[in-house]
Amino acid sequence: MTEAAELPPAPEQARAVFGEFFPEAVRYAELLADAGVKRGLIGPREVPRLWERHLLNCAVLSEVVPEGVTVCDVGSGAGLPGIPLALVRRDLKITLLEPLLRRTTFLQEAVELLGLDHVTVVRGRAEEMLGKVPPVHVVTARAVAPLDRLAGWGVPLLRPYGEMLALKGDTAEEELVAAKTALAKLGVVKTSVLHVGKGVVDPMSTVVRVEVGESPGGVRFAAKRAKAARVGRARRRR
Repeated sequence: MTEAAELPPAPEQARAVFGEFFPEAVRYAELLADAGVKRGLIGPREVPRLWERHLLNCAVLSEVVPEGVTVCDVGSGAGLPGIPLALVRRDLKITLLEPLLRRTTFLQEAVELLGLDHVTVVRGRAEEMLGKVPPVHVVTARAVAPLDRLAGWGVPLLRPYGEMLALKGDTAEEELVAAKTALAKLGVVKTSVLHVGKGVVDPMSTVVRVEVGESPGGVRFAAKRAKAARVGRARRRR
């Protein structure tokens, strides 16, 4: 059995990024390095680089998230990027959406441990959530799936004129090109590649921003959206 890697001390950048919630960020890092590894949510080799590659890499996403909006973190897994974002942005209302029970159990424990009252954990598959969770301003995701498939899951969860922010690697530009047709069918009106975290992470975090118009999900989801709205109204009248 391989001996567990030791979590390194938090870098100075972490104190600046997490500010008054730095102690909570340390607790989360310790939780990932311990329970996260034991439950198979984080690979043991990731522990030495938890701060730079995971917590800080995700926290800097806050640079491009508007103030006071609702966020759904699709395929949240161990809470990345949702929990680091929640630690630095108490103005957001964040839903951590994850289909696997062992992961949602971990997420709920983390949310309670860290006192994240503005975060809700929901178990479910993104493609089955239309009408079950309120549409959000922003969908976030990290290392979940190729962009065309990810957009098919995340874009329909958006409000009109919302945006999906996906943390990607060096293939961001290529993924955008490959997903062009699929994105257009989903009602996407604008795409861009952003780099965030200057002076905090090196290399900077790459974010694909996908913006929708008045019909998130496009024609394909218009009927489903209308049906979900009717069902929701009927439930409220009961």
